[in-house]
Formats: sequence, structure tokens, C-alpha cells
Amino acid sequence: MKPDQSSRIHPPSDDVVNQAAEWIVRLSEDDLTLADLATLQAEFAQWQQISPHHAEAARKMLAVIDQSKWIRATTHPASAHAAMKASLAKKRKNTRAGKLSAMLVLITVLALPAWVFFQHYPPAYLLADMRTSTGQWHTQKLADNSMITLNSASAVNFHYDAMQRNLELVHGEILIDVTADPVRPFQVKTRHGWIRALGTRFIVNLDDKTTTLTMLESKAAVMLHAPNTQQQTGNTTETLTLDAGQRVQFSNRWFGGIETVNIREISDSWKFRHLVFENRPLPEVLDTLSRYRTGLIQYDTQALEHMKVSAVLPLDNIDTALSLLTRSFPIQVRTITPWLIIVEADVRH
Repeated sequence: MKPDQSSRIHPPSDDVVNQAAEWIVRLSEDDLTLADLATLQAEFAQWQQISPHHAEAARKMLAVIDQSKWIRATTHPASAHAAMKASLAKKRKNTRAGKLSAMLVLITVLALPAWVFFQHYPPAYLLADMRTSTGQWHTQKLADNSMITLNSASAVNFHYDAMQRNLELVHGEILIDVTADPVRPFQVKTRHGWIRALGTRFIVNLDDKTTTLTMLESKAAVMLHAPNTQQQTGNTTETLTLDAGQRVQFSNRWFGGIETVNIREISDSWKFRHLVFENRPLPEVLDTLSRYRTGLIQYDTQALEHMKVSAVLPLDNIDTALSLLTRSFPIQVRTITPWLIIVEADVRH
């Protein structure tokens, strides 16, 4: 769907999206006989006919997989996923056996490219109206003349009609330059809340636990999601207004402290494609770098979170950025495969 068209009002539910992903994985197994494959394809066709949402989810996901040429890859993804989930759910222990077992689980998963594809690019990303791949940036003018730039591995949905200009960030980070419209406010939705533009230029970053809003010009108001609160009591959720040069991180239940940022440095980082960090925890920096590199950057959060990074790091070569970090911090960077990098505290320091 193009952004200058009215977006679907009711996209496929999470359950439907997940079911479509499971079908793709089942159909991509290498040990299927021709008879089994034919049976699965027939059942998949019946599943798509259940509703238009099923058909849409299947069509968009198959299109992405076909473009990426990942469809012929996976064997036994469920068991690999269960092993990975169980391993990563436990706290890392600083023992050789613990590190080795975690590494073996990751290598096992990395041997299953199609499953890794779904882990790296979740279904919500695959079904988004607009998305960028790892290392790709994309700028788009919308129907109202607003401009958005998607950072690496980012995805958005558009909900535009005569009454609304809503953009849903489902993955990654976006820079938005809003064109004023007195009738239709411009709003950005994430899983943690709503951001209503009261001015023009701002950045929204989404990760698993929080959303971060950085204001470059004018103001924006943030309203948190409060599950099972607003519907039951009718009370409004907590709101916060941010001015230019300010940044705030929030979940669906709380706001973090408001930080002051250097607007020029942040604008230059988007213009010249480099990253600027000011006193940020090393694990946060590694998470950000991982968005610009194919594969996984694995680390022990507890061992690294006390290290604070203030640096400008290049985006054109993430391996160089990691090398620069080793010069400033007592860490080791080990490349296990092109798909797996291990970053750990250097016990020699």
C-alpha cells in the first residue's frame, strides 16, 4: 500500500500474522515429501480463504520472503526456537560452559536461515506498509507533504483518511517533518503510547521495552497507553509535553526523566549517517549498532551496563565502530560467524 492512499482501518490481528508466519516456516521445511508439501499447500490455501485478513497476511509475507530468497531454508524451527528462548531467558553465567552452551544454541539457530529471518524481522515488520532493510535508509514524502525518513530496519503503517493522519511505528526509528493541517492532527502510535505533533520535526525510536521521543523543532505531546484502565474507568492517561532540544523515554506506564540534547549533532547524525551517543550504557549502544548489521551482537547486560559511552560512531562499517569501542573500554569483540558477534568484558583489565 502506498502512503498517499487511505490505509486499512483494521489490519490483520497479531494472531493472524503469527499464524501466517508459522505457515511459511512449515512450508519451507527441507524434509517435506512432495505429497506432504501438496497437502500443506492445500491446507494453506484453505486457511487464506477464511477471511480477507488471512489472505492479506499470507500475500504480503510471501512477497517479502520471495524477494529475500529465504523460502528454502528451515528445518525444525520450533525446537530451535524453544531452545533459544530457554537459553536466553536465563541470566548469563561467567563460566566457559555457560558461554559455550549459549553460543551453541545461537549457532544452531543461525544454521536455520529462514527461522533467523523471522527472528530478525518479526511478522509485524514484514506486513508493514513501508519498511527498510538492515543498513538501508529511506525518505518518503506523504500525501499531506509531510516527510518521513526511516532508519535502518524500520517499519511503519499509515492510517490516513479525511479525519486523521496517524502513523504507527512498528519497528525501528523514524525522523518526521510534519506539514501543518488545522483539521487533521498528526499522531504517531507505538505499543507504548501516542505522540501528537504540536510542531514540526522530531524523532521516534521504538525498542522492545520503551519508546524514545527526541524533539528537534517545536513541541509534541505524549500520552501513555494504560491497558485496562481507560476503558474501565474512563480516566485519561498521563500526558507530557516536550519542547525542542528535549528527549524522553517512556513505556506504557511511566515516563523517564527529560534529557537535554544537542539538536545540531542529532540532525547531522541523520544527514551524514553516523551515530552520536552521550553518556549512554554500552548495552544500549550495542543494541543500536545491531540494527545496522546483519546477524546478532550478543553480550551480557549485567557485565557491560556500567560502561557509559560518549562517542560518534560510523554507520557505514559497524565492525569499525565495534573496534573503536574496544579502544575506549575493557571489552573483547569476537566474530564467531558473519552472523554472530560476541562482546564481553575483558577480564585482563
